[in-house]
Formats: sequence, C-alpha cells, structure tokens
Amino acid sequence: MIMISVMVKLMKLSPRTPGKLCQFTEKSPTFKRKMGALQMFLMVLLMGKLLLFDFSASEDWSGWEIQNDRVMGGVSSSSLQKTEQGHALFAGSVSLENNGGFASLQYHFPSKNMEGYQTAILTLKGDGKRYQFRIKENLSDRASYIYTFTTSGNWQTLEIPLREMRPVFRGKKLGLPNFSADSIQELRFLIGNKKEEDFRLEIKKIELK
Repeated sequence: MIMISVMVKLMKLSPRTPGKLCQFTEKSPTFKRKMGALQMFLMVLLMGKLLLFDFSASEDWSGWEIQNDRVMGGVSSSSLQKTEQGHALFAGSVSLENNGGFASLQYHFPSKNMEGYQTAILTLKGDGKRYQFRIKENLSDRASYIYTFTTSGNWQTLEIPLREMRPVFRGKKLGLPNFSADSIQELRFLIGNKKEEDFRLEIKKIELK
C-alpha cells in the first residue's frame, strides 16, 4: 500500500506537453481522485471474494423460499430440494393460466455490505433454458435489479457485472440507473419466459468479487 501510494505521488508525463514531467501534490483533485480509485482497488484485492451462500456448505436453508405466480392468481409450481451432492435443486413447471407465468426462488437476509464488489459469481447447472438473477438493496424496494442468462445444460460459472443489472418492476423496465448500491438484502432466481415449460436449475453457490 505504501509503495503504491509513493508511486502515485511520483512524476508523470503531462498529457498536454509530451516529454514534460509534472508532479501531483496531495492537495490536487487529480491526486485525490486517483488515490481514491487506487485504495478501492486494493481493498477489493485484499478482501477477495464475498460468499453470499454456499448450499453444499450450509445446513441452514431457512432463508430461502419459493415464490411463484400464485401470489397473482397463477398456477405455476416449483420446489426447492437438496441433491445428493448437497446442491440446491430449484425445479418445477411454469403455467400461463390465470395470467400467470413465472416461478422463483428467493433468499432474504440481514443487509450485507458489498462496497467495492463489482461482480456476482454464480456456480450452477441448468437445462438450457433462460433464467433471471435478481437482487434488491432493501426488501421494501419497489425495483428489482435483474440480469438474464441462458444455461448450457452443464456446470457453469457465470460472472455478472453488477452495474449491468437493470431495474424492473413486475416485468416492466423502470427509468432508473442500473444497480449501484453498496448493500443488498435479497437474492432471487426467476424463470418467466412467457411460455409454459418445465424447468430444472441446480445451484451450488453465489459469491461477489
């Protein structure tokens, strides 16, 4: 940390006069901006990954629950089961009857600080179908921030840039910026492809980096 700080204070080529050297001072806006970015980078580098949930390593899955379109009168069905390997198996059937069309698995937990983390990492195995990964800063928020991904049928490690997660409410895009919060309270996996289909999604763990 000290070595890099000293390096930032050293001479740098001026963009306006190539070949001429200029020196940042600790009071200059440029120096403060660069130091802030450097400190954030080092903080994330030293922290490593933040584990949000590892199904195979946890016996307590009580924070996870199914929420399907039945809350809106639909008849889709799904369940959460444990595989022999200890992974989560989210599986079921999506129906379009009664204006339904989705099934989801959600996880609520005390607010978790995620400052400095930029990417969600999902380790999972799907069935070739398309799913959504959703997060919320607060449980009371109207908007969920979503990222849609397609599974391959094999085990995958998906890396999702948090700032690419866009806000939606009841399937409609909102005129708000993409995700930029420093904390979260909800994770959710959802399938809702506007068609009737059976599905099977096996999940091992969710992390941030």
